[in-house]
Amino acid sequence: MEFIDYYKILGLHKNASEEDIKKAYRKLARKHHPDLNPNDKEANKKFQQINEANEVLSDPVKRKKYDQYGKDWQHADQFEAAKQQRQHHTHGDSGYGFSGDFDEGDFSDFFSSMFGQQADTGRSKRATFRGNDYNAELHLNLKDVYATHKQTITVDEKNIRITIPAGVEDGQKIKLGGYGSRGINGGPNGDLYITFMIKEDSRYQRKGNDIYVNEDIDLYTALLGGEKIVETLSGSIKITVKPESQNGSRIRLKGKGFPIYKKDGEFGDLYIKWNIKLPTNLSHEQKELFKKLSTM
Repeated sequence: MEFIDYYKILGLHKNASEEDIKKAYRKLARKHHPDLNPNDKEANKKFQQINEANEVLSDPVKRKKYDQYGKDWQHADQFEAAKQQRQHHTHGDSGYGFSGDFDEGDFSDFFSSMFGQQADTGRSKRATFRGNDYNAELHLNLKDVYATHKQTITVDEKNIRITIPAGVEDGQKIKLGGYGSRGINGGPNGDLYITFMIKEDSRYQRKGNDIYVNEDIDLYTALLGGEKIVETLSGSIKITVKPESQNGSRIRLKGKGFPIYKKDGEFGDLYIKWNIKLPTNLSHEQKELFKKLSTM
């Protein structure tokens, strides 16, 4: 596995603080975000590397292992266990004995020599290791997750076509088994974990499976009642406005909200809040009419 310098990716020194890491990640993530570079494959690849670097360096435990073992950091626990085991068998057939510190570049050779060939009743045995897991973020708009659809994502320079179920929530994570890095010596592949990052919508506010929306109506419709065409995520619908509707009052449309995750045909509710717009640029006659109304 090729060594990836996470510090270099984030433009940091090895002694960077947690705050330095957080600031560097935010700055680079904004710069290379896929939404700002939709047709730039290099920017998308860079964005994945930035997320991977942040995931490791922002975690004190993972960072400590990475600092000590470099590209083999995910096998640190196995390394330590195997090292201790070998220290008890320094006079065995394989003749391994260890003392002192290892340089970063020695770990791969150590793994190769230790696990690549071990005496086992006179036969060669290769230890297998599970591949690394990958973590990726998929940024979507609210309308993107209103209906089930397929989308192709690129991970480790490979295109993966996934199905995005309707109703997924912001921050929800799914696992794609076997789509991580390849295993070592024939071991199983790692998994791919995708976290959905859903942008807030300027019009529709989602709360669970319910949708909230503000809708303007004029004063006359609010007072006398009437009809109003309202745009929803599923299309336009005609709403009856009751006479004497108050500013800020809400109506509920059952089953017109957001689809419920993995429950076909089930939806939350839609709540419409009336925002009464007062008339402007009144004529003299209109003002006189309102004066008369005010005295009645």
